[in-house]
Amino acid sequence: MKRIDEIIIVEGRDDTAAIRRSVDAVTIETHGYGIRPSTWDVIDKAYESKGIIIFTDPDTAGERIRRRLADRYPEAKHAFLDKSLAEKNGDIGIENATSESIIEALEKARCSAFASGEKESVFTPQDMFRWGLAGTPGAAERRSRAAEKLGVGMAGSKTFLRRLNHFGISREEVEEALE
Repeated sequence: MKRIDEIIIVEGRDDTAAIRRSVDAVTIETHGYGIRPSTWDVIDKAYESKGIIIFTDPDTAGERIRRRLADRYPEAKHAFLDKSLAEKNGDIGIENATSESIIEALEKARCSAFASGEKESVFTPQDMFRWGLAGTPGAAERRSRAAEKLGVGMAGSKTFLRRLNHFGISREEVEEALE
């Protein structure tokens, strides 16, 4: 079983169970958006000692929690799971994903380019149009395929562009993902 050294931040106990079925790792559960002070303390210690991977559900609530954690922990890694891989009977969550999908998402975890002092990428809305990732028929499907290959999570065109720049993805990586 693959071992993950960083501590994985998830939303709940079912997510923890899915992670533990998939990899050898320690998790911390936020139990939703209202993170308790004691939980913040535990996450602070994990961040400083081992590093953390933020791995929240691919839904609106999960993205809100991710943003809140990312603001506090700028050097955290981020793992994303496509919504289609995390849905079961209308329920969306990490707990619904296969072990293979979880492992792949964790292997593609990325740090913010800003945290390491790297310059922001130069992707622009024009790049999104040129690559057919915005403003054209089928753009959402192309973004979804590229997001899965890049490990940045499916998003609307503005958020996808922001993630390309935020995670320091290269033009070569994007063009390879689009092939």
